[in-house]
Amino acid sequence: MASNPQADRATRPDVGVTTAHHAGGRAVLAFDCDKHHSVGARARAFIFSDPRSRALMPLIERTAPSDANILVIGETGTGKELVARYVHAMSDRASGPFLAVNCGAFSETLIEGELFGYERGAFTGAHAARPGWFEAANGGTLFLDEIGDLPLSLQVKLLRILQEREVVRIGSRTATPLNVRLIAATNVDLAQAVAKGVFRADLFYRLQVVTVPLLPLRERRADILPLARHFLQVYGDKLPPRRLDLGPRAEEALYRHDWPGNIRELENAIYRATLINQDGVIQVADLGLSPPIAIEDFAPPGEPHAAPPATAPTSIEDILRPVVARLIDEGHPELLDRLVNIAVREAFQMSGANQIKTASALGVTRNVVRTHLKNFGLI
Repeated sequence: MASNPQADRATRPDVGVTTAHHAGGRAVLAFDCDKHHSVGARARAFIFSDPRSRALMPLIERTAPSDANILVIGETGTGKELVARYVHAMSDRASGPFLAVNCGAFSETLIEGELFGYERGAFTGAHAARPGWFEAANGGTLFLDEIGDLPLSLQVKLLRILQEREVVRIGSRTATPLNVRLIAATNVDLAQAVAKGVFRADLFYRLQVVTVPLLPLRERRADILPLARHFLQVYGDKLPPRRLDLGPRAEEALYRHDWPGNIRELENAIYRATLINQDGVIQVADLGLSPPIAIEDFAPPGEPHAAPPATAPTSIEDILRPVVARLIDEGHPELLDRLVNIAVREAFQMSGANQIKTASALGVTRNVVRTHLKNFGLI
């Protein structure tokens, strides 16, 4: 009998990832750090709202059911572990363990024993035998974060494990068979590391059977406001009963900020804002963005502005992008037609119902304007 993937996933154990949809209908991945231990979790939510984020979904869903090694690349805080957990949850290994290890969190003398295990007496202090992370993840998925920090001497052993599908503990001569899927992640350019001789080329090729690139927030800005609202709900629910909203200036500041710390920095900004805000509407000052953004930079129309900052929008695209992103996130129907309708109506009214002037204002031909005016019932 054929299995039902949706039903199968519904009965699988909780591996730390919850999936939902925000107001715009886009998928939200969230990681519950309070219930699931993780070494070095960088981001606790990932939203597939920006087109460049949505483009990852087919790749993830096609490769998740396989046993192929996956290399997730991206800056710190972009959600690499969260995506790895999602791959595990979508795979046939979801009933097995998911273990996350940060290779940069251990010294070179400790990481070997942690990964591969050891026998009693293998070294000073080894008072009892202990399985490593590979053995502990048998039947499931092992996520090695910051794989680029792994010493060259251990890269050789990792390569052998991937080739032979077995591990030998320190101090032992007996190999233990493995049935583990490996997902690795890094925030460094491994190809460049290979060229410099600090990362093995054969291991690099073995790891990147499938590569999942996660862009920084500054390159997928349509994810920023949905993520901010997600964290606002998460932390707002922990406060005394009151509704928290983002003010329009705060939304603009969030959208324009470059987020060098990516999702984790955004989460911290929203968390801070929920704690210090007093009136239920979060303002720019509540976010504590660094460098600080002057409130005057976001003065509403009709109010005096300070001298424009160096990061102020300089093109119509910069001005409209956060507005359009917010409208997309809110899920308005027939959005493109309505935006065109507004532009044509405003231009037609401001041009005194003159079609030639309307066309000139919009930068199109009179025939195009005439078509729109007919479609919108204006002539």
